[in-house]
Amino acid sequence: MIGELAALGAAISWTFSAILYRKALQQTKPVSANIIRLSCTSAILLVFLVAIGRFGVLTSLPVGIFVLAAVSGIIGLGVGDTLYLLSLRMIGVARAVPITCTYPLFGLLWAALFSGETMTPGVVFGTAAIVFGIWLLSHQKENATVDGQRTTMIKGMAAALATALLWSVSISMMNLAVKETADLDHALVVNTVRASAIAIFLLAVSPIIDRERSFLKVRRKTAATLIVGGIVALGLGWFFLTYSLALKTLESRAVPISSTTPLFSALAGVFLLHEKITTRNVLGSVIVVVGIFLIFLV
Repeated sequence: MIGELAALGAAISWTFSAILYRKALQQTKPVSANIIRLSCTSAILLVFLVAIGRFGVLTSLPVGIFVLAAVSGIIGLGVGDTLYLLSLRMIGVARAVPITCTYPLFGLLWAALFSGETMTPGVVFGTAAIVFGIWLLSHQKENATVDGQRTTMIKGMAAALATALLWSVSISMMNLAVKETADLDHALVVNTVRASAIAIFLLAVSPIIDRERSFLKVRRKTAATLIVGGIVALGLGWFFLTYSLALKTLESRAVPISSTTPLFSALAGVFLLHEKITTRNVLGSVIVVVGIFLIFLV
């Protein structure tokens, strides 16, 4: 139960970080935004490890786990998140979020193929319910003001779908990295390695992917927004999911639960932003909750 609740904590954390990212992307490019949030957040996580006296856990981490965590970070936080930020900017939250949140469907496939997990009817139906509920919560009528160009729309949707695929691969690799451990220390360390590896990589290739060094010219307020978003998403969200998997929570359970971010986004919109409640919102929320319930019952 604790593992499932940790996965739910990841979804809640990503709800708030998405709001912050969307705001910051109005002032900077996706690549520059990713460089700032990853480099600063990884530095904060490393300092935190030293402050709590857990840096020794990092230095004693087995090479195999270190490599898995690092590659997972490069795939998910580097390439995947850059495409996610790009899709947010090109097609908006309403379209990008439901597409990227289909990663549990890919995750079920990887869990069955590489982790040997048995797909029970409850997990399959629960995952399908969550994805359908997310679509209901996030779907909107066509809006010609979103860039207005078909090519941009197609590219944005392709970026969002690629994000879902990369996230699922990254999570599966992270699951392999933590399955031999079951404590907070290793969950924190693996999460730090993931963020640090891609931060170093992005800074190394920044002369190529960000030739104008735009990430050094971002306004302080925008940078602060990205850093806070990074701390919430990477420091809390991905830590919660890593800890969930470290507790031996089945990937086929943890991943669908962690994808319920749109549910909390809808609730935040209603209670914090006083947005209008629609039949689609209510139905989508109920279906997502039912999906979570089915997975919890397995």
